[in-house]
Parts: sequence; C-alpha cells; structure tokens
Amino acid sequence: MKKLLLIVNPKSGRAKMRSELLGVAEQLSSEYDVTVYITKARADATERVLRIEDNEFDKIVVCGGDGTLNEVISGLMISGKKYTLGYIPSGTLNEWSSGLCISRNITCAAADILTGREIDLDIGKFGDKYFSYTASFGAFTEASYSAPQDVKNVLGQAAYFFEGIKSLGNIKPLHLRFECEEKTVDGDFLFGAVSNSMSVGGIVKFDERTVQLNDGEFEVMLIKKPVSIPQFQGIVDGILRRDLNRDGIEFFHTKEIKVIGSKDIPWTLDGEFFEGADEITATNLHSAIHLVVPNKEV
Repeated sequence: MKKLLLIVNPKSGRAKMRSELLGVAEQLSSEYDVTVYITKARADATERVLRIEDNEFDKIVVCGGDGTLNEVISGLMISGKKYTLGYIPSGTLNEWSSGLCISRNITCAAADILTGREIDLDIGKFGDKYFSYTASFGAFTEASYSAPQDVKNVLGQAAYFFEGIKSLGNIKPLHLRFECEEKTVDGDFLFGAVSNSMSVGGIVKFDERTVQLNDGEFEVMLIKKPVSIPQFQGIVDGILRRDLNRDGIEFFHTKEIKVIGSKDIPWTLDGEFFEGADEITATNLHSAIHLVVPNKEV
C-alpha cells in the first residue's frame, strides 16, 4: 500500500481539526498507509519535511491554514524533494485554496485528494524565503500576522478586516522602486503585492480573467499615495469592482521583480511576517510543485 504523510496544525482556524482528524485519517487510510504528524510550533512543518527520507512517502497532505502549507512547501523547496501535495484547508482565510476550487469542507477536501487530479503550480521565491500565494506590504497586510489567533478563531475573516481598519490611521506612504523586464515603477505606495493568487489579505480580489496560477508569472499590484480625495475614491472603487485600470493603481505581470528600498518595511509572506531588505528579488519558480485538486476546471 502507498504511504502518505498527513501533517496537521491543530491550532489553525477554529481548531476544528481537533475533532475531525480521526475522520480524515480514516478516509485517507482507505488507499494509503497514513502517518500523522501534529505540528507543535512555528516552522515545525518545514523541519518535518526536511527529515523525510528519499521515497519514504508517496504523498504529503497538509491540514491547516496557508501558513502551514507555506511551511511544507518551503521544506520541499529547500530540500529539493519532489512530492505530490494534497491540501485540506482548515485556516481562517485559506486564500490559496479558494482559487483552486479546493473545498473548505474538511470531509469533502479529504475525499477530493483520493479522486482528484494533479496539476503543476508556480511558487514564489522572495529573497531566501518562499511563498505560495503572496508577498505583500502596506495597508491591511499587517492584519494577517497581528490579529491574535484566538480572535481569528472567533471572528474568522472579519478579524482581518478589523485589524486592517485599526491600522488605517497609522498608514504612512512607503517610498519604493520596483524594477522588472517589463517596466520600472518608482514612488510612494500605500500597498503592494507580488502574488500568484486570486486574492490578497482577504480584501483585495482579482478578476479571474487576469490571473493564472501556473503561467510562470506573478501578478504585481501597487497602490500609490493618492494626491486627491477623488483619486483615493477611484482607487477604492477600483478595488471593490476588481477594475485595476484606475489612476493610482499599477497592475502588471512579470516573471521576476526587484524591490529596492524596503529595509525598514515589514512584509508578509503567505500571512507571516518577513523583514525587508535594501534590495529583494522575487522570482517565479514555474511549475515548482504538484498539487491534487478536485476534478473541476481550475
């Protein structure tokens, strides 16, 4: 029988995996010899992946939020190991999975791992770290790591909105320069994201016609400091309507981009804090991982 490593974060989301873990293990054990690993601290999932021996497992399944998935992917990227991944989202936002039609129902997601199909997906490298769906800075991004876990568990996605609203009065424009093959953008920005996702922070959502998750390119969105109230209103309206062709918004695609001047700026990678540097390069690693998704069109 094939072997499967099931990595579980028992604290993600509303800690619902505590009550559903046995059911998930039973589902997967119909086709796999399942080994369960419960994470105990931040970066524990990465360390567990690094300890995997060659050909020890046939598949790795992650039960947790986007942060736990990031840790597993980081372990695979660092080690160079090639494993097919399954994802059972149990976090608060689960942004990455929503763009891949992965069910937020734990039982359904586990069933889809047994019957689904495999696809290749791009991964981002940001300096010496990795991200599965976004590297972002500025407005609302701090909410992903500053909102207490117990608040996230109770309020769900609303926790991110509340934390973002609390930070609005403290937002200061950030002067940065972005360089890539397609263009150079220099200015004062309130928000920016280098992403491979349908949304960022649960707030900024992209038109699905503009995003592909395995095309070898990032989506870059930058919001400049408004010079007038009408311009600011137009920016907000554009975000709400997913119309990014507005004055004050830069939106474009690129395989690699250099960010200059972000030393004192806190970034988030898949919702986790990352300290900036004078220069950071984000590189798209095309088709870097294999993921099981439901038999639906992605």
